[in-house]
Amino acid sequence: MVLGVVLAGGMSTRFGSDKALAELDGRSLLSRAVEALSKWCDDVVIAGRESGPARCIPDWPRPGMGPLAGIAAGLRHAQDTKHATILSCGVDSVALPDDLLSDLSPAPAYLETQPVIGHWGVETASAVAAILQSEGRHSMLAFARSVNARAVKSASTPANINTPADLAAMEQK
Repeated sequence: MVLGVVLAGGMSTRFGSDKALAELDGRSLLSRAVEALSKWCDDVVIAGRESGPARCIPDWPRPGMGPLAGIAAGLRHAQDTKHATILSCGVDSVALPDDLLSDLSPAPAYLETQPVIGHWGVETASAVAAILQSEGRHSMLAFARSVNARAVKSASTPANINTPADLAAMEQK
């Protein structure tokens, strides 16, 4: 079983407001991300938020630690709910490829252009916890390297919306 994890705990500093609630074609980025992961996953949770269109879980070990804290929270939740893997994406990951899960299987693997979009086995939970509890870099790529994850090239690159201009550009497509 695959658990979808929307990484939504960021501070949206480049965006200037709560990016998760920004709308694209009349729907929030958060709703779009939950819907997208629902295509491939048995269940979807939102990491790093208190409310949303799916069950919300807190980042682990605490907020403000970047996307790895959302990955760690998702992996811990997956272990508790007997999911074998998680499929993660950022709240601002728009237009995910139709074959995303098959491209990223078997886990662990991630999209080369956006490491937050990945497929991670629950057995990687201890590796992400060790990184988050260390003094080293808390980066997605450090985690991916530590678990020997494959970097996957995708035929299409999902949008990554970081600024209002990025959102406006997506609305023009």
